[in-house]
Amino acid sequence: MADPPVQPIDCDAHCAPASIEALLPYFDDYWHGYVADAGVQLSPNVTGAYPAGARTSGSPVPTSADELADQLLDPGGARYAVVNCLSAFDASRNAYYEAALARALNDWLRAEWLDRDDRLRASLVIPTLDVPAAVAEIERLGDDARFVQVLLPVRSDARYGNTRYHPIYEAAERHGLAVGLHAWGRAGNAPTQTGFTHTYIEDYLANSQLIVQAQVTSLVAEGVFDRFPALRVALLECGFAWLPFLLWRLDKDWKAVWREVPWLKAKPSEYVYRHFRATTEPAQLPKDAKQVAEAAELIRPRDFLMFASDHPHDHGDRGALLLRTLDGDDRDAVLRDNAARFYSLEV
Repeated sequence: MADPPVQPIDCDAHCAPASIEALLPYFDDYWHGYVADAGVQLSPNVTGAYPAGARTSGSPVPTSADELADQLLDPGGARYAVVNCLSAFDASRNAYYEAALARALNDWLRAEWLDRDDRLRASLVIPTLDVPAAVAEIERLGDDARFVQVLLPVRSDARYGNTRYHPIYEAAERHGLAVGLHAWGRAGNAPTQTGFTHTYIEDYLANSQLIVQAQVTSLVAEGVFDRFPALRVALLECGFAWLPFLLWRLDKDWKAVWREVPWLKAKPSEYVYRHFRATTEPAQLPKDAKQVAEAAELIRPRDFLMFASDHPHDHGDRGALLLRTLDGDDRDAVLRDNAARFYSLEV
């Protein structure tokens, strides 16, 4: 008798409040009044990604646990899905409001999502403008095992290896939480070292491919994992086809200029495979199955990739093609086992 199919763990399913009004019950009195009196709204990109009609924008982001179950969990048979709410990424330059919004979003996630479907896990939303407030939010909810990671936008004010972010990593490590870097972030921050992009395709490429490589390099080179050896980092909706080329260059240059980073005790590639995982969507891969298999050999999916639908966004069929090229054990690792270990989930 054939083994039953693996129940996948979906590491990136999007959710969002339908509007700021959905969060009002979760603000305290002062911020409730602030939102109402000032006419504050959520970013228009939260529930309707730009550009409208593009396949990568997908259908509207689910605004309730029932919607997500109907659209994704029940048809796909997932054992777990990690919901990622990006509603705070572009919200405000007011650090106090951003902290209040993060608290409201997390309480909304608990009440409207995690309490309603035991298949759901969530990323903890934290403010990025106020590190002490971010740490306080991790301390407030970090012991709720249904939160499996701390969510950060891949586009940031400073690279994440910078010491300003270390208190966040210390708190995450103490609570057994991973850190999830998700594509996109503050639109006010230039996505490239030469400034702002002029078209959406440039911005899209920069967010999901270029910035993430800089963040991976920063986290490794600035010694984050030597200071926080149990820290785990998930790269969400950031691709993965870039990995072999980055690691080849990192290892090569490290041999020549290792004196710049004397705290590194091993090759950069060893740190990456020890501490990082990436999700399978989007999969920027060729359409030829043989070439996909060759790419997979370079990427080492069994050691690095975790399945994600990125629901409701549609990145084409290359992620599914990748899974079809893997043998049974490797496919099971990508669909379930890697995420189960990474997030300490029972399967």
